[in-house]
Amino acid sequence: MKKLTLILFTSLILFGISCSKLNNRSIDKIDIKVDSVLSLMTLDEKIGQLNLVAGNMDQTGPNTNKEYEKDIKDGRVGAIFNVFGVDNIRKLQELAVNNTRLRIPLLFGYDVIHGFKTIFPIPLAEACSWNLESIENSARLAAKEATANGLNWTFDPMVDIARDPRWGRVAEGSGEDTYLGSLIAKAKVKGFQGDNLNDPYTIAACVKHFAAYGAPFGGREYNTVDMSERVFRETYLPPYKAAIDAGVATVMSSFNEIDGVPCTGNKQLLTKILRNDWGFDGFVVSDFTSVKELVNHGYASDEKNSGELALNAGLDMDMMSNVYSNYLKKLLDEGKVTEKQINESVKRVLKLKFKLGLFANPYLRIDDQKEKEITFSKEMMNQALSSAKKSIVLLQNNDY
Repeated sequence: MKKLTLILFTSLILFGISCSKLNNRSIDKIDIKVDSVLSLMTLDEKIGQLNLVAGNMDQTGPNTNKEYEKDIKDGRVGAIFNVFGVDNIRKLQELAVNNTRLRIPLLFGYDVIHGFKTIFPIPLAEACSWNLESIENSARLAAKEATANGLNWTFDPMVDIARDPRWGRVAEGSGEDTYLGSLIAKAKVKGFQGDNLNDPYTIAACVKHFAAYGAPFGGREYNTVDMSERVFRETYLPPYKAAIDAGVATVMSSFNEIDGVPCTGNKQLLTKILRNDWGFDGFVVSDFTSVKELVNHGYASDEKNSGELALNAGLDMDMMSNVYSNYLKKLLDEGKVTEKQINESVKRVLKLKFKLGLFANPYLRIDDQKEKEITFSKEMMNQALSSAKKSIVLLQNNDY
């Protein structure tokens, strides 16, 4: 009898531990929803979710895709950037929702870097204020104005530490100080994303450019980055880590190479450090055409090989290379990538769309009245002026 009681008692303890682990695991309802959508998707539909194309309302780089509207209708696009304004975004969202088989909504991205239509001081100037509350508020209001114009994703904060003034993109970051850069990275993520991405005034942030893009030889854009492991980890990585810890939704891989390996195809960077060490669970998007530029680096033999290297490294979404669209199916047939890898990348993209409330309401941030009321509003203008005043630096040499 004592033995039976002991067995029963032990079983109850183990059952209790098992239930406790199950509860503590916090099964995310969004994960269940994502899995349910994924189970319905064809391979072509999955690959479409990993394709980011540019619209024609702004020019970030050479736009070779002139038929993006047709591609959206055909389910070959998961996200688009350089399109803004509620009328334009409504039109494209309707193409996706009304024409594709599973009605999966699009992400709409843009470089909202120092305000959207209302212009705030450039990030380098804002950093001069050391005023984190003001910087966070600028990001919050930039998100508010951007979402009023239909956007739901920004390619910011740019947290590259830059110590060579010859690097032209130094203006996009917070300067040369690692500690300040880390604090600003956290403040911007919080400002853009708020406490809940379901809030129609919040926008998904994208920390860039991962990693060490701000340290090219001679300050020359796209040039080689080469440094010791200690300098890399102590000086250049902390601001990215701060953004990850703040819950940033997405990460952008950079053009440069580190130790001879381009970041877009760098498994040590995108999987070992970012996911395994830091626990990042969002998705990684390439910079503009940086997947096919693995060929230019001499790292990939051709575009198909560049797609293989990028996906295997941990790169989820291809911006403007069309490499994933053109070659992932062939790579799967050849056994160079697995469907499990494709599924994991698609799940990360779908998860963000659920978090942004787009499956519940694809038109959540598409509101004509809000666009009129918020764009160039007094609230925006007041913040622009206040932020500019705080960013002004005056030097005095009284004794010389």
